[in-house]
Amino acid sequence: MAKELHKEIFALKKEVVEMANLALGMLDDSMKALSTQDIELAIATEKKKHKIREMDADIEAKALKLIALYQPMAIDLRRLATILKMITYIARIGRYGKDIASVVEEISKKQPYPAPFINLQHMWEHAKLMIQDALKAFDEADIKYIENFQERDDEIDEMRWSIFRECLTYMMEDPKTISPCAFFSMIARFLERSGDNACKIAEKVHYMVTGEHKEIT
Repeated sequence: MAKELHKEIFALKKEVVEMANLALGMLDDSMKALSTQDIELAIATEKKKHKIREMDADIEAKALKLIALYQPMAIDLRRLATILKMITYIARIGRYGKDIASVVEEISKKQPYPAPFINLQHMWEHAKLMIQDALKAFDEADIKYIENFQERDDEIDEMRWSIFRECLTYMMEDPKTISPCAFFSMIARFLERSGDNACKIAEKVHYMVTGEHKEIT
């Protein structure tokens, strides 16, 4: 029975990673659509929200079924508990990708982009690496990938406020930048929240591996 449970958990972990890669891809594509003003890519990204929702519900149902069927204990139970938490955070990351894509059509009307856009791309690269490392930690059950998440999260928070302050400066200097800079401030918030969700995933992975709770604030 234990062998069969481990086989089922391994298969479910693969589905979680697949869902996470879809969510990460949505964020990546939304930022590409923003940088290239590719409205078609933005629309295609928005449509993926339905797939994320379906995967969330499917994985949850399978995890609950395994708990009911096998009554797992110790690390097996922690793995399934982590999966149930992770899919919520992953779905939120995908939602931020959808939200960024949804403003591309409007923001693309403003040319050229004000300078804070460049900083958004830099911020995204940091958030992307955090999400990827959180997924590696989950997939390999190795917390070495998430040991410095507190410092990395602080860096992303500072980037968000830096972009916000820069946007305010541009808006005060030139009223024409008010609309795009308002969108940029909102996108910076979405990216900052994506980093926060990477931290929440990291917290659950730490518990899964060690059996100890760790808060990343």
